[in-house]
Amino acid sequence: MKKITNDSIYKTRIVDELVKRELKIFGAICIEGPKWCGKTWTSSHHANSEFLVGDPSGNFSNRMLAELEPYTVLKGDVPRLIDEWQEVPSLWDAARAFVDISGIKGQLILTGSSTPVNKGILHSGTGRIKSIRMNTMSLYESGDSSGLFSLKDLCENKFESKVLEETTLEKLAYLIVRGGWPGNIGVSINDCGEFALGYMENVAKTDLKQLNKDIGFNEHKAKLILKSLARNESTTISNKSILNDIIENDNSSISKNTLSKYLDAFNRMFLFNNQEPFSSNIRSSLRVKQMEKRHFSDPAMACAMLKLTPKKMMNDLNTFGFMFEAMVERDLSIYAQAINAKLFHYQDYKNNEIDAVIELEDGNWCAIEIKLGLNKAEEGSNNLIKVCKDIVNNGGKEPIMKCVIYGVGNMAYKNANGVYIIPITALKN
Repeated sequence: MKKITNDSIYKTRIVDELVKRELKIFGAICIEGPKWCGKTWTSSHHANSEFLVGDPSGNFSNRMLAELEPYTVLKGDVPRLIDEWQEVPSLWDAARAFVDISGIKGQLILTGSSTPVNKGILHSGTGRIKSIRMNTMSLYESGDSSGLFSLKDLCENKFESKVLEETTLEKLAYLIVRGGWPGNIGVSINDCGEFALGYMENVAKTDLKQLNKDIGFNEHKAKLILKSLARNESTTISNKSILNDIIENDNSSISKNTLSKYLDAFNRMFLFNNQEPFSSNIRSSLRVKQMEKRHFSDPAMACAMLKLTPKKMMNDLNTFGFMFEAMVERDLSIYAQAINAKLFHYQDYKNNEIDAVIELEDGNWCAIEIKLGLNKAEEGSNNLIKVCKDIVNNGGKEPIMKCVIYGVGNMAYKNANGVYIIPITALKN
């Protein structure tokens, strides 16, 4: 059977193992994420038959067939891929009913690069369809991390110090601006930002209007909001502050309701991958800020909105630091997902912060600080020690692992305080 994916050149994705596992548990899975992150290729790799809803051949006959005979398009060798199901939203309910009839596991793989307003008109799919978030490639998946150190191993205290090849500031800038889209891996440093520029231009000009034609989305307003979010990448900026930021930088005004409408639309296009706030103990006396840390799904999206090239970013180390943090946290979210963990961040009202917190399946957690260079690693380590001690003193649980992840440097070691110091270009799941 001819498939979209050429298995001989397929690049293994970390999400592959999760797909295999969930197909054994659920009747159907739905792989969701931003456009061009590799959903279709990964789904095709695991599928034994395919139906492409958006195939333009035959005057889009596939879409018409899906609208008229949804059960017909769901039949085929299993697992069967139904690509871009959201173009015919009724397929969601049809898929739920379809897998219910036989009760067989692993029948369907749905993919979606956006979520329609009326997803699950009759039924949410709970218990039948398992949603899996997929993102752009981590550095390990794209071949830009050696993977010498595993997040899972660090959690189990398996570690050996090493001297490594140093990653330059220029290389990090390139990796951030290039992003993790499979189709952009290997592009030159001079052209590395063009993909994301085109991507975000299409979001504001075309994709947003196609998402919901009943809402009069405005390209200029979309860009104002996206630029504000880019300026505030890796921060906990509030919606109110975004509105103020837009006025300050553009002299334009957008209402709260308008902002909410656009943010909801961007969320349904999987443009964001925000970090939720973390509290190590619900009985803790510390008051924890309940603000998400804002992230685009890939830091290259933020770079595109700010017209950042690798050279420009190297001349603004403050912005570089925020974008580097975003790249590390993109990778950590992918690595955490692979071990059934989840990525958070920590802030309290005593001005204590931890850049990244990974909560494991058993409730244990890891504290991670992010620094651009090895020269700041010990400063990050001292902050972790201080904040974690304060959390414990106020009734919280001690983290099972503390780590500083950095960019520029050539060493991986465990310091005198028991904190791992590791470059992002040596990490994997």
